[in-house]
Amino acid sequence: MDARMFGLETPLMAALQHLLDVPDGEAGAGGDKAGAAASGPTRTYVRDARAMAATPADVKELPGAYSFVVDMPGLGTGDIKVHVEDERVLVISGERRREEREDAKYLRMERRMGKFMRKFVLPDNADMDKISAVCKDGVLTVNVEKLPPPEPKKPKTIEVKVA
Repeated sequence: MDARMFGLETPLMAALQHLLDVPDGEAGAGGDKAGAAASGPTRTYVRDARAMAATPADVKELPGAYSFVVDMPGLGTGDIKVHVEDERVLVISGERRREEREDAKYLRMERRMGKFMRKFVLPDNADMDKISAVCKDGVLTVNVEKLPPPEPKKPKTIEVKVA
């Protein structure tokens, strides 16, 4: 499907479409930096870009917190990882595995399998010590509380002495 059908002809969309269209055989091996730069993006980069593009999320700002909502149907708590890296980047990742049975074969497979990931740079007022994650009815909600606003500085009164 072409992005131009929906009027999405921005450079960002073109770059994302290019990344999604790179077959596994054409991606760089990622072994050495010079070879990877010459042959294009590495497999890891392409895999991560695909995982991020295929994992939609809603981000809400509430009066006292930020809320990240991601649909995770059929996944248990052991399949989902939520952590903070580089002090300010919230990472939601995991993997959906295919159910393997010897006496069954798939006639159609439309649900996405494999790894998924989303990264969010948290704002300066996010409290990194107060992050909670709850998965209920196939919807993961990660709440990041805000730090209280700094108290306004009171003006200092200086007594004037008469000489």
